Amino acid sequence: MTIASFIPSVTGLNAMSHSLNTVSDNIVNMNTTGYKQHETLFNTMLGGSGFNYGAQSGLHSSRAAITGVNYWDRNNILQEGLVSSTGNTFDVAISGNKNAFFTVEDEFGNIFYTRAGDFSKITQGDTTYLITTGGMNVQGFKSVDGGDEFANTYSDIILDAPQRIPQRETTEAKIIANVPASDVDSSIYTIRIYSDNYDGADLNMIFKQNPEKENAWLLSFQLQDGSASSDAAEVIFNTDGSIRSPENVTASINWDDGSRSSVKIDLSELTQYASSSQVTKIEQNGSPSANLIGLAFDVDGVLQAKYDNASPYNIAKLAITGFTAPENLNAYNTTLFTANGEVGNSFFVDTQGLIVPSSIERSTVDLAEEFSKMIVTQRTYSLNAQSFTVNDEMLSLLIDLKS
Repeated sequence: MTIASFIPSVTGLNAMSHSLNTVSDNIVNMNTTGYKQHETLFNTMLGGSGFNYGAQSGLHSSRAAITGVNYWDRNNILQEGLVSSTGNTFDVAISGNKNAFFTVEDEFGNIFYTRAGDFSKITQGDTTYLITTGGMNVQGFKSVDGGDEFANTYSDIILDAPQRIPQRETTEAKIIANVPASDVDSSIYTIRIYSDNYDGADLNMIFKQNPEKENAWLLSFQLQDGSASSDAAEVIFNTDGSIRSPENVTASINWDDGSRSSVKIDLSELTQYASSSQVTKIEQNGSPSANLIGLAFDVDGVLQAKYDNASPYNIAKLAITGFTAPENLNAYNTTLFTANGEVGNSFFVDTQGLIVPSSIERSTVDLAEEFSKMIVTQRTYSLNAQSFTVNDEMLSLLIDLKS
């Protein structure tokens, strides 16, 4: 009997001690946003092969000697936690795609990836940033002039929406309505339009029956705060009530302040039926001036400024990253991961419908499972300690026999 007889039980004690640390980490982080459950796995430690059972016995084995147990840790990165609502403006959760991570950057320019979307804001000087709970800057694609186009490269998300936006000029409009086929001499339809200098004015479209033609109407315009004319003076309908011509007209606007603008109006869905001058829908691409009322993410991961005219102003879209082999990401801390040479290629994930606003992804820790592991680990540790004690007693007895 040699000192080597202690090795299996010592390795067992070390492995179970480490396993208990893993269980403890999981339990203490069971309420940590975006935390992925860790687990300790075990494998046999092998010694040399081809050892002899005894020189005189003549017995020989090609089986490797077992010298104890080794351990290694695995992060269950692709487990999804429960998404729950928080009501907080800047909280976001990823749902429906396991291989998708928020992209964040520390003060030294190092890039990390996380599923923890409990974000907040911080103001430094005159600039307000979107940050993680650890103070890292959340990365996104900046919007071009508040519209639906975004930059090709990501950068820090900066909350720079204007407190007030001016009116947006009307250049296109569409009207879906019915011009009565009988019993009326004229019909008027009103479109609210905007220009650089006018924060809303009514443009009246006036249809008067042409007494010299059947199913024909003379078209004219009347404008509050100015005058308007059109490139078409007559609107003609088919006998089935659909419009024949023109499908579009352009209204030329002369404002009272001397400025000018034009509005292309789509008439393709006008009808002429024997009913009232019913308006189904009028829409135009202008908008009034508005004041900022708040910020919010949408389901596509776009951070938007909300205004009291109901027009959104896009600030940035979250940079969500995926990998060829995401399970190989390195765990930097409880919720942050770093890329390495084993994750394969990285790519930006399509965020359409991916984001749950004002919500977070909970930890993937199952408390019942962790308590079960704790009991098994404790019992195994105790048995290894007992084995160590028995080896110690046997060695002591052997020493006493030889003395």
